Amino acid sequence: MQLNVKNHVLAPLTLVLVLFLWFAPSTMFGIEGLTVVQQRTIAIFCYAALMWMFEIIPAWATSVSTIVLLLLAVSNKGFTNETMGSLVNFKELMAAFADPIIMLFLGGFVLAIAASKVGLDVYLARILLKPFGTKPSMVLLGFLVLISIMSMFMSNTATAAMMLAFLAPVIKTLPADGGGRMSLAMAIPIAANIGGLGTPIGTPPNAIAIGQLAANGVEIGFAAWMLRFVPVVIVMIVFAWWLLQFLYPFKAQKIEINITGESDKNWHFWVVTITFLGTILLWMTGEITKLNSNVVALIPFAVFAVLGIFTRDDFAKIDWHVLWMVAGGFALGTALNKTGLAAALVESIPFGQWSPIAVLVIAGVLGWLLSNFIANSSAANLLVPILAVVGSAMSESLAGFGGVTTLLVCVAASTSFAMLFPISTPPNAIACSTGLIKTNEMIKVGLIVGLSGIALSYGVLLLFPF
Repeated sequence: MQLNVKNHVLAPLTLVLVLFLWFAPSTMFGIEGLTVVQQRTIAIFCYAALMWMFEIIPAWATSVSTIVLLLLAVSNKGFTNETMGSLVNFKELMAAFADPIIMLFLGGFVLAIAASKVGLDVYLARILLKPFGTKPSMVLLGFLVLISIMSMFMSNTATAAMMLAFLAPVIKTLPADGGGRMSLAMAIPIAANIGGLGTPIGTPPNAIAIGQLAANGVEIGFAAWMLRFVPVVIVMIVFAWWLLQFLYPFKAQKIEINITGESDKNWHFWVVTITFLGTILLWMTGEITKLNSNVVALIPFAVFAVLGIFTRDDFAKIDWHVLWMVAGGFALGTALNKTGLAAALVESIPFGQWSPIAVLVIAGVLGWLLSNFIANSSAANLLVPILAVVGSAMSESLAGFGGVTTLLVCVAASTSFAMLFPISTPPNAIACSTGLIKTNEMIKVGLIVGLSGIALSYGVLLLFPF
């Protein structure tokens, strides 16, 4: 790892602060009856927060090290004893690596890898873009629609990279003095970020919120999530389409799209296509079939593995770092609850006296702001466990607004609209690599689309709570 200011300055400062919280007198925290393991949990949470926020080490490394620290410091198989407080069963912490939501994401990754392997993604791009013709405004709409749909089921980073490959030759044919180049380049991050909101597997924050709610006894089905957020995606894509044309109008009268790539219609292709469609159908009809969406996610994995479509070499293509990063947040949530720290925080801080509207708005804005500077999954990992505690403490006052479910889902939704800077999301960085997007323009569009999307998401959740 290359040494830089993060390693030289922030890493030692983080270590000093964590050690201070670890060994400081328990009375300093203002929590009555604070136990040793609860204080250690506070210190470890601080470690994870600072590591995630400043990216001193990779986010997945922070998650893995956080779980190991929890195993050593607060579990019943660590450097602990019964006099230190309520210990966490080590199996519950290790289970974070194989949480059902992790399996849901794993199934999504396998589907995406198989689709790309047989050329289904290229085939869909050709088919879905064809109806939009060659009129520039319609081509822009076509790419916004296509990218958003693919981002619902694939990594938004992979989708953005693939779409840039398709768009790059098109962009070069447009007049340099027109706004068409900017419109098409900006369509990549906008649609990729917004599209991820549409399904539980579209982006990690969705899974983090759903996983925390499941731990609290609240199950959100695949169809129930899509019923609320696919309309949000549709409205925001139409809004973005209008906004981009208004800010950056096209000069060209015609755009030719030539998507290259092979998609042989062999039996592998049709197996993947049928399995892909069947999996989505099962996800959307979970309330009828009674099949859990996490269980359904493993069906394509089994089908592709048995038929040799997904091979040993394909394991290297799975975004394991995303899975381990999400697992760290789940482990932190488990520690907060099982050590009794969550209950202690509820008793020590008068959350119940706060305005529910203020909490909802602050939580969403905080999630949006954080996600503009750190990975949205890291922001969700930090906020969701704490807000679950806040929501529990305010259960009565939040009841009229959808309860803790609305609170956590609002945070997840807000992170999807964080797109102010080139560093905010990988799709933003990919789009900026074209050299066509100025940072001030990205901030302007990101601010308008982001705040509009958050407001719309809140409206939908308040009108149609889970």
